[in-house]
Parts: sequence; C-alpha cells; structure tokens
Amino acid sequence: MAQKYTYSIWKKKTASAQVKLFEGKGDSTINGRKLDEYISRKDLFEIVFAPLKLCKLDDSTYFVVDVVGSGESSQAHAIAHGIARALVEKDESHKPVLKAAGMMTRDARKVERKKPGLKKARKSPSWSKR
Repeated sequence: MAQKYTYSIWKKKTASAQVKLFEGKGDSTINGRKLDEYISRKDLFEIVFAPLKLCKLDDSTYFVVDVVGSGESSQAHAIAHGIARALVEKDESHKPVLKAAGMMTRDARKVERKKPGLKKARKSPSWSKR
C-alpha cells in the first residue's frame, strides 16, 4: 500500500527540487541517499530543516527529494522552499508563519549572461585614452 504524501516542485537558479512530504517517522532522503550523506555542511542542513522547525513538524514528518542542477547551496534552498510549499499545500494555516520568514517567495536571481566585447557579464577590457 502506497503512503499518502504532499508533492511540490521549487526552483532556485538552475536547481530544481521535487519534494514528497510524508507524515510520521521515517528517514529523509535526497536523490536516494540519506540526508547526512548528501548534505555535509551544517549551515545547509539548517536551511533544509528551517520550514519544518518553524511549523514545529520536524519530529512528525519526513521527506523524499529528487534534486538536480546548480550547486549544493542552491539545491538546499530549493529543497527548503519545496518543503515550505508542500507544508502550505497540506495545511493552509502554516502559510502566515512561513511567509513572514520569507520561505514562500521565490528567489528569481540568476547568473547574468556574458555580453560580446566584454570579458564577463559586466567587466570590460582595460581602456586607455592615450
């Protein structure tokens, strides 16, 4: 019998996270690996669990995530926002708490493209008048 879960997708830069949020006790996994194996930095670990701690559900829920693209920091933020979105979908009463903490707003910043004639997106070659 399949367990019932809440599903959401969230993105940051080029990272895209598909989150399945389950009720009850269980091991949280990212890309089929345990959370401790996938995330090694403590600050990113706290970012991932921030929405669950704000809603006081870190003991009674677990999640399964498939995440691709970008770096580990952007992936952690995408996972956190996906969890927040799944929590709101499951119970609308969590929305004011998560919104006040900035968890419901997508960070739309992306890398600016390189322009022709420039070395990087905005850095130009050295220029000398004489």
